[in-house]
Amino acid sequence: MKRRNFTVVAAAGLIAGGSWLVGTTVVSAQQQPPPYTPPTEAVPSIGRADPNLRALALPTGKKLHLLPATLETTQWGWFDNAQPPVLRINAGDTVALETMMHSHNQVLPGTTIDQIKKLRTDHPGRGPHTVTGPIYVEGAEPGDVLKVTINKIVPRAYGVNFNVPGMFGQFPKEYPDGQVKYLYLDWDKKVTEFLPGVQIPLRPFPGTIGVARKEPGRYSTVPPGEFAGNLDIRDLVEGTTLYVPVFVRGALLWSGDSHAAQGNGEVNLTALETAYKELNITVDVIKGNPLDFPRIETPKSWITIGLDQDLNKAWDQAKAQTIKFLAEQRKVSPEQAAKLMVQVSDCRVTQVVDVKKGVHCLNPKNTGVKEDMDRPTKETAKYYVSHAKDADFNKAMDTASMAMIKWLESNKKIARLDAYGLASMAMDCRVGAVSDAEKNVHCLLPKSIFVAKR
Repeated sequence: MKRRNFTVVAAAGLIAGGSWLVGTTVVSAQQQPPPYTPPTEAVPSIGRADPNLRALALPTGKKLHLLPATLETTQWGWFDNAQPPVLRINAGDTVALETMMHSHNQVLPGTTIDQIKKLRTDHPGRGPHTVTGPIYVEGAEPGDVLKVTINKIVPRAYGVNFNVPGMFGQFPKEYPDGQVKYLYLDWDKKVTEFLPGVQIPLRPFPGTIGVARKEPGRYSTVPPGEFAGNLDIRDLVEGTTLYVPVFVRGALLWSGDSHAAQGNGEVNLTALETAYKELNITVDVIKGNPLDFPRIETPKSWITIGLDQDLNKAWDQAKAQTIKFLAEQRKVSPEQAAKLMVQVSDCRVTQVVDVKKGVHCLNPKNTGVKEDMDRPTKETAKYYVSHAKDADFNKAMDTASMAMIKWLESNKKIARLDAYGLASMAMDCRVGAVSDAEKNVHCLLPKSIFVAKR
C-alpha cells in the first residue's frame, strides 16, 4: 500500500457533507501552532429546520429520518435530559444520522496537538465528543428498553489518533509529551497505514451511543454508565444491536465519538477517531422485559458489561451481569452459571481511559459452543503477547499493556509515542484466570498488522 499525502479543506465547525428476551501527518507538542481562530458560521443562522422535511415514508409503513450533523443538532461534550429533542420518531423507525469529529468538528487534519489540548483545557467539565441528538422516541417510558440496531456505517475518508500531553490516557505521567496522527482510511481495502509496513484493519463502530441518564443537569460525555454512552465496545459494529434501559420519557438517544478501529484497552486515550457520513439505525421500544444494564447482541453472541473507576469493581460487575445472563439463558442456578462463565465466556478489558473503566464479556448464543478462550502467555503463530498477573486488576492491566508498548519500541523499533498509539488502536487485552489472590491480563497484538514495506 502506498503512503498517501492528502489535504482536507473544510470550514471549522461545519460538516462537509432470544436469549435475553427469553500520508500520515505527525505534529509534536514542541512545535509552535499558528494562532487559533475559533469556528465561525459561513452564513447567518436562518432558524431551526422543519422536522417534517426530514422524514421519508417506507413501504413498511415506518419512516426513514434524515438527521444531518449541524451546530443545531449536536452538543459538544455533554448530555442533559432537559435538552429539547432535535428529532422525534416512532418505535420501529429508522434514522440515517451524521456525526461530527471532536469539539464541534475542530479536530481536523492540520489541527495541532497543542490546539487539541487547548480545546480540553479551555472547556473543563465537558468531554471532547460531539454527539448528534437527542432523538425522542415516541412511547418510550422509564422502565422500558430501547433496542438500537446498527444497519450501516459510512465513515469519512480520514481519522485521527492522539494523546494529550501529560493529560488523560492510561499513562499520562509516562507520556508528558503529546502527538497527533492523521490517517487516510482506505475503505476499499478496509485498512489504514499507521506506519510504513504497519496496517490497521478498519472496523467502524460508534464509541458513544446511549440515552439520557435519569439525573437532571448537564453531564460530561466521557464516563459511560447504565445509560450506555461512551461504552467504547469495539464489537458494536454493523449488524449488532444495543439494548439499553430507558430512564426518561422519550429515551433521548445520542451518538458520536465515531470510531474506525480500536484496541481492547484504548490505552493512549483515543481510538482511530473519525466521523460518520451515515450511521443508519433502527430504533424499537421493548416493554415488559426490564433490563438493569446495557447488553449488546451480535450475530453469534450476547455481550455483558461492567463499568467502574476501579477495574476490580468493573470486573465484579461484568461477572455479576454475565452470571445473571447465563442463568437466564441456560435456566440454571447462579452457582451453575458462575461455573459456566469460566468455561464459555470470553472477557476483555474494554478501555481504561474513560473515568469509568470497562470490562465486557462475550457469551455464545449457541449453548453448544464456547467463545474464544485463547489466553496465551507467550508469543504464538498469530500474536505477539504480553502477560501480567497481580492481586490488583488495575496493576495487572498496567503491567501487561506497558510491556507490549515497550516491546514495540525495542523489538519493532517503533518510536515511543507511535508505539503508544498503535497499542491503543490494535492491542487486544483479555481477561484471564481471576481469583481473589490473582488477576491475569493477556495483551495480544496480531502479527498480521505487520506487512512488507512497499
